[in-house]
Amino acid sequence: MTLTGSGGGEVHTALTEDYRKREESITLSTSPAGMGETHELLTLNIGPHHPSTHGVLRLLTTLEGEVVRDIVPIIGYVHTGIEKTAEDKAYWKVIPVVERMDYLSYYFNAMAFCGAVETLLDIEVPPRAQYLRVIHLELNRIASHLVWLGTSALDLGAISMFWYCFRERETCLDLFEMSSGQRMHTRYIQVGGVMEDIPVGFEQKLRQFLKVMPTRADQYADMLEKNQIVIERLRGTCPVDKETLLSLGVTGPLLRAAGEPWDLRKAHPYSSYDHFEFKIPVGTVGDNYDRYRVRQAEFYESVKIIEQALDGLPEGPHITTDRKVALPPRHELATSMEALIHHFKLVTEGFRVPPGEAYYPIEGPRGELGCF
Repeated sequence: MTLTGSGGGEVHTALTEDYRKREESITLSTSPAGMGETHELLTLNIGPHHPSTHGVLRLLTTLEGEVVRDIVPIIGYVHTGIEKTAEDKAYWKVIPVVERMDYLSYYFNAMAFCGAVETLLDIEVPPRAQYLRVIHLELNRIASHLVWLGTSALDLGAISMFWYCFRERETCLDLFEMSSGQRMHTRYIQVGGVMEDIPVGFEQKLRQFLKVMPTRADQYADMLEKNQIVIERLRGTCPVDKETLLSLGVTGPLLRAAGEPWDLRKAHPYSSYDHFEFKIPVGTVGDNYDRYRVRQAEFYESVKIIEQALDGLPEGPHITTDRKVALPPRHELATSMEALIHHFKLVTEGFRVPPGEAYYPIEGPRGELGCF
């Protein structure tokens, strides 16, 4: 399939020819016995400007009645050139850029990038900063799964579920605002630690949320799993075995739903994840129902991790004390010329990273996310 060409003519011609070949290879199934009819194929364009895709891709879809016979995905509509954008920026200025790669998982984007930079710098992140990172990462995982669950239920016709999920997500965003000043794209995770320590009242509000969230997750399950329409649309639909998923490089809840217990928080722990006890939810057949159940179960596991992190939160600094990497505390600028110099150099030039290569993978809400 050719995706290049001036004016778009070659692109559309190549796509059309490729699609016709695929259409010719599709075998029509006959109607149920006694009907004696054959359904015609319907070619349907879904996207890129469609409520269900939000401009991210186009799907050339072949339908036979209500059965989807073939899909040709066309991607690249939201390519933003993140790597090129980052080339001429100081490392600390890249963090807001990478956070926007996935606007629902900004903490994870920043974590992968900062982890790779920290590996090259060979600096040690303070224990308190590692725990604070875990707290915000798991809170972000809950918020991301809430959007997935709410919007998926909305597509199934469960409108109330959408509002219930966004009710809990609102609390997550309020907590992010308390700790960073921003509800989204917080830039809270920094190279060497986190931007600020948690403020007064944060822990109390977070513990209240952790107390309520499992009950709310139970309510979600009752609303969906006792609805026969939802069950019929999820159970047994779109099953994919783990061998196929592994061959395609698929990770995250989709892979775990097929029965493969692969989670980087367990397989290759980072940011003190090896200090916490939690389970890896897995499915059995890898259908849509298993995918839902895996994410549903991860609500409870994320709550457990955050509770353990709060209970065992170490004392100490929230960011590295290496003044060539992290900004000095504000109160030192009025009394220390050295602190003022470090502040000026970091803001105007940033810090320098030695030559080398590093890959830092983490377990995001949708699977493995790594920065090279």
